[in-house]
Amino acid sequence: MKKIVLVLVLLISTVGFSQNETIDAFLEKWQNSKNYLVEIAKSMPEEKYDFKPTAREMSFGEQLLHIKGNMDWLGTTYFTTEKFDKIKDEKTPSKAEIISSLEMSFDKVYEIIKNTKPGHLKDKVDFFAGPKTKLQMLNLLQDHVSHHRGQLIVYLNLNEIKPPSYLGW
Repeated sequence: MKKIVLVLVLLISTVGFSQNETIDAFLEKWQNSKNYLVEIAKSMPEEKYDFKPTAREMSFGEQLLHIKGNMDWLGTTYFTTEKFDKIKDEKTPSKAEIISSLEMSFDKVYEIIKNTKPGHLKDKVDFFAGPKTKLQMLNLLQDHVSHHRGQLIVYLNLNEIKPPSYLGW
């Protein structure tokens, strides 16, 4: 009987540990993602924030604001009980304002995820693409940043600006 109890305790602690590891790994990657995106945002001169390779694409500044808006939406909607309210700003923010708002959004998501109970990563949420787990939403948060960050690197290159060195894990 003692062996069965010991095995169960070890199994339960291993499951909890791997979920904690998932959050810790996400937070480390999230911080590196923030630092890398901020460096990219700083690399583009402010007068080029309206640059877009084609008419159908978002400008450099719009891409950054889109990333910020997505972080705010996903972090709030799927990891808090707050109601997400998209605020439409009528004025075009400056480069410094965009970078500051990006940093604040990254930090807010960081705190939200840091305070997420590891066991809740298995919880299902309603998403427009069908039910997803909160773990899948973590992956979506990072994937979305990476997707648009890759576009921003192309924007820098098209303007003959050397992108910052990659900051990964």
